Amino acid sequence: MKYIKSNIKIVFALCSLCFVLTAQSQELETLIDVALNNNPEIQKFELQYKRASEKVNEVNTIPNTEFGVGYFVSEPETRTGAQRFKVSAKQMLPWFGTITSRENYVSSLADVKYEDIVITKRRLMASVSQSYYNLYANKEKRKVITENIKLLETYETLALTSVQVGKASAVDVLRLQMRQNEMQQIKDVLSQQFLAEQTNLNNLLNRENDISVTIVDELNMPTVDFEVDVENLALHPELLKYDKLFQSIEQSELLNQKESSPMIGFGLDYINVSERPDMNFSDNGKDIVMPMVSVSIPIFNKKYKSQTKQNELEQQEITAKKQERLNTLETLLSKAINERISTRISYATQTKNLKQAKDAEDILIKSYETGTIDFNDVLDIQELQLKFQISQIESVKSYYVQSTIINYLTN
Repeated sequence: MKYIKSNIKIVFALCSLCFVLTAQSQELETLIDVALNNNPEIQKFELQYKRASEKVNEVNTIPNTEFGVGYFVSEPETRTGAQRFKVSAKQMLPWFGTITSRENYVSSLADVKYEDIVITKRRLMASVSQSYYNLYANKEKRKVITENIKLLETYETLALTSVQVGKASAVDVLRLQMRQNEMQQIKDVLSQQFLAEQTNLNNLLNRENDISVTIVDELNMPTVDFEVDVENLALHPELLKYDKLFQSIEQSELLNQKESSPMIGFGLDYINVSERPDMNFSDNGKDIVMPMVSVSIPIFNKKYKSQTKQNELEQQEITAKKQERLNTLETLLSKAINERISTRISYATQTKNLKQAKDAEDILIKSYETGTIDFNDVLDIQELQLKFQISQIESVKSYYVQSTIINYLTN
């Protein structure tokens, strides 16, 4: 049942994480699915959960039955004959409900391990998504730089023509060529960074590092932000884990109370008796059978009182840790929401700046027709355009990364 609930959570989270993708690509959702199936950290926690669950069978036992055999080296004589050997059996039983308390305690520890699985899956989905968006931004930056290199080549052709008619100097041509070289360097560096990020993503998916990743062609800035339900933060698995820990301490205390109760033992002694050869009576050589009942009372119970005090202190510690983590998550959520608003503002500003830079570029091109083009201005405008384009790409990437963080915290 828990695994079914987990799958429902995962599907819901996947839909939330992938809401921003265009209809042409389901690549991110596919990558997340591969990561959830292959990631060794998830497999580790699943094995730990199964092992913790199996411990329920381990504690569902009673103490070992004690057997004893004794042989009388010097046979004591009784009225009915000499005692030859003794056989005894004894079974101690815990107080009523003790075994159930042990099972409940172990089950509560397994529940804590289960929350580790849910947390790890959420974090993995967020990490895969963020890595994917980093790859997208890198690809878009290289695309923009390639376009700018082609634009510089066009300007270089114009500059060469101007040099031939005496309207520009060779220095202008060299400046344009140096700018192309600089652009090519940036593009080459981005290509290496892409490979490094692709390796990171493949490691998250636990597959070969050189497997290429298909990136969506375009991510647009959504016109409307999806609604954020801040109240869902209280149900985040990182916080639920502390609740499960608190409950496990409660079960530990119930078990402690049960173990401080007496233990009842039942036993049986059998003594073999030899017949007396010199006498003849009805009980001659009659064996002895003696049922026994015993009670084990923990008179010196400082151990259990100390455990109770430790449980109380541990519950207080867990409560403080939960509050501390809640404060941290609230800060992260608030920061992510505000960052997403900021990225939308930045994107709108860069869009306006790009339009104005394009208008300035058109004016410069028209100036070339009248023979008054200034290639220093051309380089300045081209540099501004590139800056605005890169900032716009970063704004889009940041929007989706912050949306991923919000989804991690609230879904």
